[in-house]
Amino acid sequence: MSVLDRRFMRLALAAGRRNLGRTWPNPSVGAVVVAGGPGAERIVGLAATEIGGRPHAETLALAMAGEAARGATLYVTLEPCSHQGRTPPCTDAIVRAGIARVVSAVGDPDPRVSGRGHALLEAAGIAVETGLLAQEAARDHLGHITRVTKGRPALWLKLARTRDGFAAGAPGERLRITGPLADGRVHLWRAHADAILIGVGTARADNPALTVRLPGLEPRSPLRIVLDSELRLSPASTLARTAHDVPTLVLTTRRAPVHARRALAALGVEVEIVATAPDGRVDLPAALAHLGERGLTRLCSEGGPCLAEALAGADLVDRCTLITGPGTLAEPGLPAVGPALAARLAGFHVCDDETLGPDRAATYERAS
Repeated sequence: MSVLDRRFMRLALAAGRRNLGRTWPNPSVGAVVVAGGPGAERIVGLAATEIGGRPHAETLALAMAGEAARGATLYVTLEPCSHQGRTPPCTDAIVRAGIARVVSAVGDPDPRVSGRGHALLEAAGIAVETGLLAQEAARDHLGHITRVTKGRPALWLKLARTRDGFAAGAPGERLRITGPLADGRVHLWRAHADAILIGVGTARADNPALTVRLPGLEPRSPLRIVLDSELRLSPASTLARTAHDVPTLVLTTRRAPVHARRALAALGVEVEIVATAPDGRVDLPAALAHLGERGLTRLCSEGGPCLAEALAGADLVDRCTLITGPGTLAEPGLPAVGPALAARLAGFHVCDDETLGPDRAATYERAS
């Protein structure tokens, strides 16, 4: 495929990224309609999946293009859907619009679609080309792909550490590790997540808000989730006090006291009971399966090293970003990366490595 094909697909990817974290349970797809022959190409339609997952990007881009879509090329970041859901299949809309060529980045593993979307388009006489910028598209749609293939959301682990590898010092001591640029990037990641996950230990120690605090993006604060096997989350915590403003979910076990459930529920906190692990804590695979059933696709974990180690031990980490600050602890502390996580990361590869002021953020992902 041509340089122009790559350019238009990059535009489709950029469009789809705008609504990441806002379309679950559906993926945030990007679509571009390009009319005109060689040397006279013009963009006549551009869209992303709408907030809430509908309408789909393809139908929005085609509606924008109108009659100009006839004989045009459609660039789409995920195989167009071919099943009847709450909305008609995108393949039907593409055929009706008179699109001559479809370039799609990656196939949809959903068994209702997988290969069928492309096959229906080809059967209608539309030229179909697949695999353009597939790796980038698969990364953007990792949450959807993981939920379909593994029954859980994709989990992105974020940890901050000092230059000598520690996440915390003495118990009860707050350790400032990263600077404003790195902090801003974390808030941007939050804005593109379906939910933020922490353990009750972090909730009690740090009393975080877990909201997006970038100017103009405050309404994009995602669902906040706390793993709390005995419901130790205080009703006076920031998470509980603001639950009516920002959705908050606590996953607990049957050991949780009824009075604690009632106190949190009265503040607007949703409390769900999930399976208990042999150690008495929330069973992590069961918890993530529950979140997958709810439709969540993109989960960002901002808990501490203990939760990170447990997630790694259960093989639930799909991406991990380690943000290393310039300072050192210079005394014994809590290591940011434990043995289970270190073993997982040894099999991952670095997909991004950037400098954020004095901090460095390295992102690791599973080898495909």
